[in-house]
Amino acid sequence: MHRQFDVLLVEDSPADIFLVEAAFEAAGTSIALHIARDGEEALDFVRNEGAFSAAPRPRLILLDLNLPRINGFQVLEALKSSADTRTIPVVVLTTSRAPEDIQQAYALLASSYVTKPSGLEELVEFARLLEQYWFRTAELPAR
Repeated sequence: MHRQFDVLLVEDSPADIFLVEAAFEAAGTSIALHIARDGEEALDFVRNEGAFSAAPRPRLILLDLNLPRINGFQVLEALKSSADTRTIPVVVLTTSRAPEDIQQAYALLASSYVTKPSGLEELVEFARLLEQYWFRTAELPAR
């Protein structure tokens, strides 16, 4: 039996959430996908605050940039400026291909920048590759 890996998806689009969940299920990954629908929820989740007081610490965060309340750049900046959360890898998963967005994400210490795959088949492959790299190949810090 494979170990389960907690991943936080920070995404406000119900359609994108549905597709990502379907892709991870279809890929047969060992990933337990948790959802935050805006930047404030994401920060509450990783800080175990409010409704997320019992949330598991994510081993990886998939972060959209275009979010309500607190945008993805602000979330990334908050995560990387805190000693408690800076070691959590953050993969920016967004529709933007703008060079300035890519530059800013890496300047804020994103671990990777991926343009959202356009269809379910591409998302399934992304899910497989994500698990293979981050949880089967890369060494992640214990905390």
